[in-house]
Formats: sequence, structure tokens, C-alpha cells
Amino acid sequence: MRSRFSAFAVGDAGYLLESWHPSTRPSVLELDPSIRWLYLDVIDRQGGGLGDDTGVVEFVAHYRARRTGGASGAERGEQHERSAFEKQGGRWFYVGAA
Repeated sequence: MRSRFSAFAVGDAGYLLESWHPSTRPSVLELDPSIRWLYLDVIDRQGGGLGDDTGVVEFVAHYRARRTGGASGAERGEQHERSAFEKQGGRWFYVGAA
């Protein structure tokens, strides 16, 4: 989860696609350049330990977005989600919102 947040923060769409489960992965991912991801709060985790093959992470990702239409300043927001992950071949993949 943290590595995917970092990829959003630096705009690494390639890593996001590579870490997305093949059954739910989009063919293309376009990141919004007006959004700057600031920090991540992990609220809860179920499963996802060393011996697990699945897990769910609840998080709040905080961002700042440039205002559109010529307005100055930036708007703060957050994305609150529970995300499902699956481990395959020793590697974790994002499946989707749980």
C-alpha cells in the first residue's frame, strides 16, 4: 500500500500498473497532474501478514489539487478507501476497493 501511494506521489503510472492485479488492471492509467499527493494514513489492516495470501488495508490519502478555471490557490482533499490485495509469487498486487 505504501509503495503504491509513493508511486502516486511521484507520478509513476508504470509501477502502479505493475502492482495492479491482472484480473482488475486497466490497460492504461492516466494520472491527474493537478493533484499532489501529500501523505498517507493507514487506518486498519486485516490479513496481509507474512503467512497470508490476501489482505485488506483501510487508508486515507491526503492531497492538494490546483483549482481550475484560473482560480488561485489549491484545494485540499482526501481519498478514504478499503483496498483488497492478493499475494502471488511472493509479491502483493492491488485488486481493488474492498
